[in-house]
Amino acid sequence: MLTFRASTGWLLTGLCLAFAASFAGAAEAPAAAFPKPLDEYPASQAASLLQALIGRVRAEPFNLVATVVFLLAIIHTFLTPRFRHWAHEVEEAHAVYLQRRQQENEAEDDGLPVEVSFKGQILHFLGEVEAVFGIWAVVLMAALAWFKGWHVAVSYVGHQVNFTEAMFVVVIMALASTRPVLRVAEHALRAVAAIGRGSVAAWWLTVLIVAPLLGSFITEPAAMTIAALLLARQFYRLKPSPKFAYATLGLLFVNVSVGGTLTHFAAPPVLMVAAPWKWDTAFMFVHFGWRAALGVVLATGLYYLVFRREFASLQEKLRMQESMPESGDPAANHRPVPLWITLVQLGFVAWTVIVAHYPALFIGGFLFFLAFSRATAHHQSPLHLRSPLLVGFFLAGLVVHGGLQGWWIEPVLTRLSEWPLFLGATALTAFNDNAAITYLATLVPTFTDPLKYAVVAGAVTGGGLTVIANAPNPAGQSILQRYFPDGISPLGLVLGALPPTAVMAACFMVI
Repeated sequence: MLTFRASTGWLLTGLCLAFAASFAGAAEAPAAAFPKPLDEYPASQAASLLQALIGRVRAEPFNLVATVVFLLAIIHTFLTPRFRHWAHEVEEAHAVYLQRRQQENEAEDDGLPVEVSFKGQILHFLGEVEAVFGIWAVVLMAALAWFKGWHVAVSYVGHQVNFTEAMFVVVIMALASTRPVLRVAEHALRAVAAIGRGSVAAWWLTVLIVAPLLGSFITEPAAMTIAALLLARQFYRLKPSPKFAYATLGLLFVNVSVGGTLTHFAAPPVLMVAAPWKWDTAFMFVHFGWRAALGVVLATGLYYLVFRREFASLQEKLRMQESMPESGDPAANHRPVPLWITLVQLGFVAWTVIVAHYPALFIGGFLFFLAFSRATAHHQSPLHLRSPLLVGFFLAGLVVHGGLQGWWIEPVLTRLSEWPLFLGATALTAFNDNAAITYLATLVPTFTDPLKYAVVAGAVTGGGLTVIANAPNPAGQSILQRYFPDGISPLGLVLGALPPTAVMAACFMVI
């Protein structure tokens, strides 16, 4: 005879199996395609864009839910400084509380970890720009499960969303920030900066012109990582004025966005259209590459003229730092790296770039790199994965949201002529990843060659306006945000990026 405990155990086991079977049956049940394919929306004869969008919401009501959640995520990015401010207030109050409690109890150090403020840590998490879209992706998935069912939510995130780019950015960002790779990049750019005697201005010009254009060959995320790290070392540590700091950040984002257009494989928005439209490297260089290079030089030269007087004060700061004992860049490690280690490390970077579309291969290569890094630790810098992982989390959350925004972006694009399409793509890029804009453009069969050019030019031109506009931007922000005491302001970034964006627009559409 079964005991009560045994009977209960069998009952719970049976219930678990029943639930598992029901979920399995639900997963196997046929479901309507989600998200709804764009070509399945009824052809709209509406006279206005608004009527067309209303019709699409009626055809798939969840469209509105997904876009509202996406809009809330964008609003959240503007509020991250406020969350960080609240976090600091809570942690200061918590520190006072701990100090008072210790005094009252006259307790000695017991060797236990210091008690942290849970509320403060949560507010810090909500204040991380890189975490915003991941946080709201959870909200989106919960809404999707509520309205469509759990199996639809799992199918969408597990099968419809492509996380390859997010994973690639994590790996390439970690590799590009290693000491051997960074030393090679620094030595190469130092040779160019030597033309200007290695001054602050020479380094600034070199990093902001050469590094973004290298993105056409080493991919934009790698170029962004290297450029941001070198700017941190050669420029931002000298504490430029906030206006100059934001101008440089905006210029960096814009230059990297267009700098990858010399080839057909390095910039995500170009990669989306290269195969469908049969654009190769020769085509990209003839139609985009030289214009992008010209724009990078002109925009950087413009900001150099605007801030030329501040360069003198930064040079004086550098001279004073170098004259002080034990001064210089605290992050610098002057021990030489053996050539064979550098070559192996560059090999890991090359492998990652070559197999960028195959996660199993570049993640496998990264695991081998971790072993190699451990074996050569005395020639490596500490490997900090926090920033790459946060950036990957940001991009993963962004593609989860972006995959459900095509319902309104596609009709907007199809209703515009060449110049309005360019301006529209530039503006839309500020609120969505530019690769999503160009991908949706490939779904429009009526696009002529001038319209194809306009949408891609607009997507790369607007890639520096916001953090979410271009996939490498979160990497740059993650590296440089410590030089902005209150965090990077979205408004400050927009203002810093607008002048170079206008220069790029002129290069792509006027010249």
